Parts: sequence; structure tokens; C-alpha cells
Amino acid sequence: MAKKKEFSVEEKLRALYDLQLIDSRIDKIKSVRGELPLEVEDLEDEVAGLEVRISKINDELNQCSEDIKSKQNTTEHAKTMIKKYNEQQKNVRNNRAFESLSKEIEFQELEIELCAKQVKELNVQIELKKENIAQNNEKLEERKEHLTHKKNELGDILKETEKEENELLKKSKEFESKIDESLIISYKKIRSSVRNGLAVVAVERGASAGSFFTIPPQVQLDIASRKKLITDEHSGRILVDKALADEESVKMEKLFTSF
Repeated sequence: MAKKKEFSVEEKLRALYDLQLIDSRIDKIKSVRGELPLEVEDLEDEVAGLEVRISKINDELNQCSEDIKSKQNTTEHAKTMIKKYNEQQKNVRNNRAFESLSKEIEFQELEIELCAKQVKELNVQIELKKENIAQNNEKLEERKEHLTHKKNELGDILKETEKEENELLKKSKEFESKIDESLIISYKKIRSSVRNGLAVVAVERGASAGSFFTIPPQVQLDIASRKKLITDEHSGRILVDKALADEESVKMEKLFTSF
């Protein structure tokens, strides 16, 4: 098994700063996309939700139609029974039987009235559901149109940046391989804890970039010597000297323009 190459502190610092420049460029590409991916995702969820809602209302509409058919069948059956009982009344021989048939007729007439009332209510529900479907369809079409616009917008941005981002991601992995795993973990932890994602910064005018706290002269010398890793006691960021930062910035800019 080949022995893993050992890198000097300076090589690690350069690799770290290069990695920071790469990751910062990736951050910049992502910032161009902004909230678009989330907007597209939210719109997709909204469209799916509207489609489910419309489908559910259509199912309810179909059920109302089925219920109306059922009530109509019940009505027709009641009418048939009334006709039957009326015929039977003509042949009864006593008042008791006549009264019994009259009650049956009355029951069937009430059944017809109830069905008519229920059909009327169902028709009102159908009209309301049709209005609801029309409103939701109108909203669905508007959301779909908006989604298409946002997808096209995102697609154009991705088309412009995809190649560069993929190359940068490859380079990011490449430079990570030159750095100890524990150091990479620290680097990523710092990046996630600061708003601008800068975990490695240069010392400029006696202070770390973006900080107002002066770094003692001896510490500045230690940083410039590139013999050990030094972090800013206030922000926790890894510090490199300006000369190294300038050299790596020029080198990485040439790399970026080659994509």
C-alpha cells in the first residue's frame, strides 16, 4: 500500500486558502440562484396541492350525482308503491285495511317529499362545488404559469453556472484531500458558523480580514512563518499572511478563468 503523502504546514495553509477561495466562489454562484430553487419547490408543492384538492372536489361532485340518482330511484319506487296501494284500496272489504293502505301511501308520499328536498340540497352543493372547482382551476393555471416562468429562470441560471460549479466542486474535493480530516471538519464547522462563510482569512493591516481586533506583532510573525496553524482568538477563523493570500488569489483566479 502506497504511503499517503505528508504535506507541510505551509502546503496545508495554501490548500486551505485555495479551498476557501473555491468554496467562496461556489457560494457566489449559489447566491446568484438566490431563493429560486426554494420558490420552484414551493410552487411545485402548491400546484400538487391544488391538483389534489380539485380531484377531491370532483370525487365529491361525482358522489353528489350518484346520490341524486339514488334519490330519483327511491322516488320512482315510492310512486310505484303508491300506485300499487291505490289499486289495492279499490278491492279492500273493511276500513281497517283501507286505513292501513292509506298510511302506506302517506309514508311513500313523505318519502317522495324528503327525496325532493335532498335532491334540491344536492343540486345546491353541486353548483357550489362547480364554482369551487372553477376557482381552483383558475388558480392552478396561474400557479402553473408562474412555475413554468420560475423553472425557465432557474434553468437559464443553471445553464450558465452548472459547468463552472461542477468544476469547482471537483477542485474543492481535490484540495480537501491535501488537508487532514480533522482540519477539514474544523474548517467546515467555522464556515457554517459565520455568515459570509469565510473560515480562512488573511491578516491585513495588523488584523484578520473583517475584524477590528489587532493581532499582536509576535503572532503576526508566527503567522508569516507558516510553521503552524494559528486561529483568530475572537472569531476562531484560521489565519494566513497577506503574501500567501495574494499569491494563492492570483493562482486561483487563473484557474477560475480556465473553466
